[in-house]
Amino acid sequence: MSRNGPDDATRKGTEEAAEIEGLLALAATTRPQRGGAALEVMSEAIAKCRVLARTSPGEYDALLARCLRDTATMLLDRRRAVEALTLAQEAVALARAAGGVPLMRALRCLAAALGALNRFSEAAVTEAEAETLARPPD
Repeated sequence: MSRNGPDDATRKGTEEAAEIEGLLALAATTRPQRGGAALEVMSEAIAKCRVLARTSPGEYDALLARCLRDTATMLLDRRRAVEALTLAQEAVALARAAGGVPLMRALRCLAAALGALNRFSEAAVTEAEAETLARPPD
């Protein structure tokens, strides 16, 4: 987590958010051959982020959405689309407040989960929404 100002060191949750960012980085570099190790790390990141989100409503929604989206992507890579769908749906719900790139990424993850479940028309609608966010405004 980058520092935004001199008071960041004393801002509530800063150390915890940095720890969650570290867990995300660790999971991203864990070799697929290690089985469920990366998913265990991501589960820990989600749990820690949920605690932060409860203590400071709205402040950590983007980080929680990222944890959920990254975990959903890992589950999709492991052909566990049913589990991924739930996480991707929650990520989209959280990312809607932020809009922009976080929402676009969450929508693309959701579209992938829907496609993996053969729900192609829903996947197409979701991907189309993501595409509208990817285009620069006229």
